[in-house]
Amino acid sequence: MSSLLSRRNIPNILTMSRVALAIAFFAILTPWSFRTSSLLRGESPDLWLIVAAAVFIIAAGTDALDGHLARKWNVVSVFGRIMDPFADKVLVIGAFVYLAGPGFSNGEHSISGVHPWMVAVILARELLVTSIRAAFESRGVNFSASVSGKWKMILQSVCVPLVLILPNISIRSAPSWPQVAIVWATVLVTVWSAIPYIQRALKTPSSPPPSETKPQ
Repeated sequence: MSSLLSRRNIPNILTMSRVALAIAFFAILTPWSFRTSSLLRGESPDLWLIVAAAVFIIAAGTDALDGHLARKWNVVSVFGRIMDPFADKVLVIGAFVYLAGPGFSNGEHSISGVHPWMVAVILARELLVTSIRAAFESRGVNFSASVSGKWKMILQSVCVPLVLILPNISIRSAPSWPQVAIVWATVLVTVWSAIPYIQRALKTPSSPPPSETKPQ
């Protein structure tokens, strides 16, 4: 009984730890600014960015682990279905907000390669897909994550730590071409990942079939 209880709780504990790690990630980056960073003086590495990248990687790792364990042990819960995507969005969207913020500006342009409009696009995608899933699942229609959504999450989870680590390798006051490439690829894949959800929503009947609405 205690073993079953432990297994039931572990995926949810991992999910909540992702929220805690996201808060820690934000706390690390809040006081950081490129204009006061050692990178501006040509000194590398900047430990704040390295630690922030490590925290993000650990947090992103819990995303793959909690869902895998919940399915493996057959302990998928309503709490997990709600909190798992919530934790993902807090971590990822929050990270991109920071990367597009004033801390990553040299006074003229962004050194991260992430711009505010990109954050708006990512946020719009998440709001749209979340609204679609909520609308259909409230009627009992299964609208679980698609393959494109999983690829989107993987790329976002790779993009953020790379953007934090690359400035330590190539010290400069402008984003390097690998940074720009990974950021643009992430934004494009994020937009593309919404298309299958939209297509599924358009193909799904707006109301249950007549056979499902007959009184039992």
